Amino acid sequence: MDKLLEVKNIKKYFPIKGGFFQKTVANVKAVDDVSLYIRKGETLGLVGESGCGKSTLGRTIARLYEPTEGEIIFDGVDIAGLKGKELKELRKRMQIIFQDPYSSLNPRMNVSTIVGEAMLAHGLVRKGKEYTERVIQVVENCGLSDYHIYRYPHQFSGGQRQRIGIARALALNPEFIVADEPVSALDVSIQSQILNLMMDLQEKMGLSYLFISHDLSVVKHISDRIGVMYLGSIIELANKHTLYSEPLHPYTRALLSAIPVADPTKIKKMEPIIGEIPSNVNIPSGCKFHTRCVYAKDICKEVVPEYREVRPEHFVSCHFAGEI
Repeated sequence: MDKLLEVKNIKKYFPIKGGFFQKTVANVKAVDDVSLYIRKGETLGLVGESGCGKSTLGRTIARLYEPTEGEIIFDGVDIAGLKGKELKELRKRMQIIFQDPYSSLNPRMNVSTIVGEAMLAHGLVRKGKEYTERVIQVVENCGLSDYHIYRYPHQFSGGQRQRIGIARALALNPEFIVADEPVSALDVSIQSQILNLMMDLQEKMGLSYLFISHDLSVVKHISDRIGVMYLGSIIELANKHTLYSEPLHPYTRALLSAIPVADPTKIKKMEPIIGEIPSNVNIPSGCKFHTRCVYAKDICKEVVPEYREVRPEHFVSCHFAGEI
């Protein structure tokens, strides 16, 4: 299957300024040398602890943030340096669904304006009957009714607001969507409805997703492949079945061992993690995870492990992958 998106050695650093002349004294290395690809019609899940750089990576790929370094190749074109009209044209093909469905919607706009303003901005429709029909079609595809288009965000439940956010993202008929923790603010019962809606829309419209979440169960449900992030880098990436059944990185194994088991008679072996996650400003030398890894050896403290393909489509960044 063809690759729709390929990210090569992407970095996103946020400068920390200090002193009288406000010089850059350090950098927050939010995304630090990430490479991945997403095929057409595929969902790539991205998991990791809060602050690991998942959302920053998603927003950098969607060009809401300017990348510090690296390439973002979308449908054969490097979009990392696009500006002006070229970037505006890209917006038709690439959209984002935000985490909080309330703060991401303008409370002074009704649903018709929220969903339709991008269509007008890109000249896809004219104001009037055509505009209203198109907005109704989009919101109905997302599980809302035609009369909802005249209501405001505060008149909806959390799940309905997220459906509005999805409708807004789909209004321009994009090919690729960054879903930044789209169900984390919702009740569990509503989460499944939104996930199923996203999967139905993917099948109907041929969408590709970058699905960002900290919930490993949610990611497994919707994703084809899953990447695990730690301190701004992807440390393991594989098919979801392989990752959950045969994880190779100690951090991935620790995350998976923390998933609750419904059956109380089953005893689950917990993989230990020691200490606290280091700062993105002062990243440890060698392997980033060595300060918390119970298997760390001298080489882990000094040499950065190569991010390599140890099995077909199974990438890992660990000196002892598969040996521990």
